[in-house]
Amino acid sequence: MAVAQVWKSSRFTIERSRGKTAGTVIFRLSGPFTARDMYASLSPDALRSTFEAEEESDPRALPVSARHILDLTEVPYMDSAGLGLIVSHYVRCQGRGVRLVLAGVSPRVLQLFEMTRVDKFFPKVSSVEEAERS
Repeated sequence: MAVAQVWKSSRFTIERSRGKTAGTVIFRLSGPFTARDMYASLSPDALRSTFEAEEESDPRALPVSARHILDLTEVPYMDSAGLGLIVSHYVRCQGRGVRLVLAGVSPRVLQLFEMTRVDKFFPKVSSVEEAERS
């Protein structure tokens, strides 16, 4: 008899803030970065606007930035939906001249990046502080 594994984990959240360096936006992700967890916590529109809101008319907007840091320190694992969101954000950043840096990538998440061969696209550092210095 097959037994399904049930993940007992924290809720997925994203916090968006300004970095210490001018022109830096930090996205702190926490919890499992999977379709089930993302969309249980946030609507697709809310998730998208968290990454895209930089227009003056948006009350949550931050200034147009030169660098986005994705802090993945508190992300224990990720599925293809989480990976797809990161790749989509990377493409958007490239089109706008924004440098995207990943901080605190766990070995398990790094393995997903390597398996899908996207690991070479992203600069990776061990901490947000190091990302702000780079």
